[in-house]
Amino acid sequence: MPENHARNPEPRHDGASEEPAVPVSSSAPGDGTEPEAPAGRRSRAGSKAAGKSAGNPFLGWLKEIATVVVIAVVLSFLIKTFLFRAFFIPSESMVNTLDVDDRIFVNLLVPEPFALSRGDVVVFRDTKGWLPPAPAKAQGPFTWVQDGLTFVGLLPDNSEQHLVKRVIGLPGDHVVCCDTGGKLTINGTAIDETYINPAEVPQVRNFDVTVPEGKVWVMGDNRNHSADSRAHMETDGGFVDLKDLEGKAAVIAWPLNRIKTLDNYPDVFKSVPAAR
Repeated sequence: MPENHARNPEPRHDGASEEPAVPVSSSAPGDGTEPEAPAGRRSRAGSKAAGKSAGNPFLGWLKEIATVVVIAVVLSFLIKTFLFRAFFIPSESMVNTLDVDDRIFVNLLVPEPFALSRGDVVVFRDTKGWLPPAPAKAQGPFTWVQDGLTFVGLLPDNSEQHLVKRVIGLPGDHVVCCDTGGKLTINGTAIDETYINPAEVPQVRNFDVTVPEGKVWVMGDNRNHSADSRAHMETDGGFVDLKDLEGKAAVIAWPLNRIKTLDNYPDVFKSVPAAR
């Protein structure tokens, strides 16, 4: 009967074994690694991975632009809420300091936490009816865009329910117009108002007021064309509440040929004594 065990191969005459050749793997059996893939397959897999990591360049560009826009809007809103706010000038009451259609930035940190000074140009809300009611704005297809940009601070406020004037009297000040020389006096000291529009001689409009606590007395630099505290003495004495102040006008931002910081003329008021 034939034997059940395998026959040992006879040696070849050249000394080589007759065992069939077995391809050698780069990984040993049982070491947990996979055999190396063919070069063509590796190339295709690498291309797919590169394509996934690179993505669509146009979509990547749009994503970057959207990120920049969102950051800009958020920063603008924070600046408008806590630091500066833009307004435009609709009237000639502050000529030559401010011209019609000037765009200004208002420092919202005045009068708090930083103190207000005589000579500061301020923007305040019309809560006492100095202005006629604003006409209803015509609603266009992009009105919401303008309102949104104004809300976040990217466009100046043009609601026309704000006024801009110069602070002449602080709480407690005694302001009188005028002395024998036609000059305004504050706490008994005459001042030389160098900021007044030099194109016209101001008309004398007599008044004698003491500014109450929590209020200010304001006047326009274009005295003959400014409906300021003098013109509204029948309404709360013509005074403006400090709580209605939006802030201090700091710079003219537009047009480009008028960009400058706004002066509060400290030399005009340096001799004025403190209120009693």
